[in-house]
Amino acid sequence: MEATQVLQRKRLFQAGANAYRIPALLYLPGQSTLLAFVEKRRSKKDEHAEQIVLRRGAYDAAARRVEWQAQEVLAGAQLQGHRSMNPCPLYDKQTGTLFLFFIAIPGQVSEHHQLQTGVNMTRLCQVTSMDHGRTWSPARDITDAAIGQTHKEWATFAVGPGHCLQLHNRTQSLVVPAYAYRNRPTPLAPSPSAFCFLSHDHGRTWARGNFVDDDTLECQVAEVGAMGHQVLYLNARSPHKARVQAQSANDGLDFTVSLTVKKLVEPPHGCHGSVVSFLGSRQGPGTASQWLVYTHPTDPGHRSNLGVYLNQRPLDPEGWTEPALLALGSCAYSDLQSMGSGPDGSPQFGCLYEADNYQEVVFIMFTLKQAFPAIVWAP
Repeated sequence: MEATQVLQRKRLFQAGANAYRIPALLYLPGQSTLLAFVEKRRSKKDEHAEQIVLRRGAYDAAARRVEWQAQEVLAGAQLQGHRSMNPCPLYDKQTGTLFLFFIAIPGQVSEHHQLQTGVNMTRLCQVTSMDHGRTWSPARDITDAAIGQTHKEWATFAVGPGHCLQLHNRTQSLVVPAYAYRNRPTPLAPSPSAFCFLSHDHGRTWARGNFVDDDTLECQVAEVGAMGHQVLYLNARSPHKARVQAQSANDGLDFTVSLTVKKLVEPPHGCHGSVVSFLGSRQGPGTASQWLVYTHPTDPGHRSNLGVYLNQRPLDPEGWTEPALLALGSCAYSDLQSMGSGPDGSPQFGCLYEADNYQEVVFIMFTLKQAFPAIVWAP
């Protein structure tokens, strides 16, 4: 068993005095810049998260390499007395605004504590940048504006983690994937369901989409074409040994009944995965105009052996290929970005992922043909 040859493999964050978890990656093609976000923690434990940190990468298209700058602390991305978690970057192409959404939780209050008490202490926050992430606004708590009184009906919630999405609809809507544990009557425990935060005015106001079915957790979304219309595809973590997918025909407000994706296996308790869409090849009968790639641990028994899967029929849960291995050994959360065309003419991707039992966060860059050599590619 061998890992796929890739264009570049670079360790960006190494555990030492601090641990680093929960990667999020954003590619800004106009600036040939990659932004790699992670949580800086005192240890691997969720309760020991502290701040969000960033490394900026300059992509050299001629050399097909990314040169990474030193780590920066996003000191403003924090509420007083809270730890910052789950970085979720989003770039609004129309306004030039770079958003970083995250959740803020008081002190060392754990998710378990919130689930046991049913008292939601998590806040939804954002910082913004108008210079592609060089400087940032102070943190803004948008919980009341985006969630309102419903916040009290949840035991806790989170966004992402990982990249968000701007739609190609009339309003160029912004979509932030999320999930919430809704309180239920005693003795039932809170139940998790995925949903999306939506903005149709470039982030000035926010609304909540309706929930996907129960037992859907961390999720990501991608825009794909279906029958001449754009559809929002959602892929979610599940505790039931396989991923779950749902789709929305109204920009994330409502989703269809969720479907189990048996080919996308989950380890025990599940694990976060990443999905992006890209313009597919013109060749191939029955293929859609947009395809999906997805990264996730491939071992159903452990968080190990990071793989990338391809789906040329994005709404078909049976359409996924067998995975191509990107990295052997321990792995966990990942985040993908599409990076245009690679040196072999096929689409190029960047992926930021956790490795070596959470001891490091690694960036890799690869092309579709490297991962899937048998694919006939005609742009």
